[in-house]
Amino acid sequence: MPDPDLYAILEVDSNASQEELKKSYRRLARQLHPDANPDDHAAEARFKEVSQAYEILSDPERRANYDRFGSDVGAGGNPFGAGSVQDIFDMFFGGVSGHSAQRRGPQPGPDAEISLDITLDDAAFGATHEVTVTLPRRCTTCDGTGCEPGTSPVRCEECAGTGEVRRVRNSILGQMVTAMPCSRCAGMGTRIESPCGDCRGEGRRNETTSLTVQVPAGVEDGSTMRLSDRGPAGLRGGANGRLFVHLRVTLDERFERHGDDLHHEAHIAFTQASLGASLVVPTLRESIEIDVVPGSPNGTVHRIRHEGVNHLHGRGRGDLYVHLVVDVPTELDETTEELLRELAAHRGEAVLERPSGIFHRRRGSKK
Repeated sequence: MPDPDLYAILEVDSNASQEELKKSYRRLARQLHPDANPDDHAAEARFKEVSQAYEILSDPERRANYDRFGSDVGAGGNPFGAGSVQDIFDMFFGGVSGHSAQRRGPQPGPDAEISLDITLDDAAFGATHEVTVTLPRRCTTCDGTGCEPGTSPVRCEECAGTGEVRRVRNSILGQMVTAMPCSRCAGMGTRIESPCGDCRGEGRRNETTSLTVQVPAGVEDGSTMRLSDRGPAGLRGGANGRLFVHLRVTLDERFERHGDDLHHEAHIAFTQASLGASLVVPTLRESIEIDVVPGSPNGTVHRIRHEGVNHLHGRGRGDLYVHLVVDVPTELDETTEELLRELAAHRGEAVLERPSGIFHRRRGSKK
C-alpha cells in the first residue's frame, strides 16, 4: 500500500508554511474531534489521520525525510508510527477534550506529617522508634467500600459511570467541549445508596495506631523521612497517602556536630597543660584516654579518627575533635599563691604585688 499523502490529509500544498500547517490542523481538528461527532467512527479515524499527519509535518526533520523519501524514515518508515494524537490536540486546546485523563475511581489519600525527637546517638548509628499516630485508616466493617455490608455501589446516573460530565458551548471558534468531575458522585463514577454505619460512607475512619519508624544512621537535625503508603487512607478504598516524618535531634551536652564530625571541649588545669597529662574524654559509645603533650596551649585540638557520625547511605564515619580549654583558677589559697609567686620569680616573670590592707582582707574573707 502506498504511503498516504500527508499534505492532502491536512488539505494544504506541499510548500505550505508552518503557520499554514498549524491553521489547517486547528480547523480540521475542531471539525473532526470525537466530542463534536459522537459515535461517528469515520470522523474519529479521520481525526487521527489529521493529527498524525500534523505530528510529522510540524517537525522540520521528519518533514524533510518525508519530502525526500515519501515516508517518515525517522519513525521507522511508518508515517503514523509514533506520538500521541491527544498530546497534539491538548497542545492547541489546553487538554479540555473529553478524552482527558479519567477521574473515575477512588483517589489516594492526602499526605500527612509528624515530628520525631531523636538523640545524637540515634542519628549517628540509626534507631528504631515506635510512634503513635491518629490517621484515617481503611474501615474494617465495609473493607473500605463505604457500603453497608452486603451492599455495593451503584453506577452514577448523572455521569453514566465516567466520573465526569461534559459541557458543550459555542464560540467563535466553534463548539468547545469541557469536562469536569461529576458533582453528584464526586468523580467516583459510582454512588452509595446504603452507607456503612461505622464510617458513614467514607470507607475510612480515624484510628490511633502504633507505627514503627526505622531511622537510618547518619541523619541530621531537620531531615525528613518519606514513608510511602503509611499516610491517611483514601476515600472509599483509595490507596494510602504518604507520611512525612520530620526528625529533630535533641541537643547533646557532650558534643557539637558539624556534618559527620563531632567536636568536644575538654577542660584541663594549667598545670596539666604545662606538664602534660592523660585525659579521659567521651565518645558516642564509650570513653577513651588521650595524652596531653607538655606545653599544650589553650585551643589545642586532638583529632580522633572514625569516632564521629556514620556517613548517611555510605561507609565509614566522621572524626571526633577534642578542643583543649586551659582553665586558669580565679581563686587561690595562700599556699597555691605562694607557690605561683615562687614560680614567677624563678622564671623572671613580673607579677602584681600581693594586695594588702583592709579591702584585701574583706575580699579574701568572702565565701
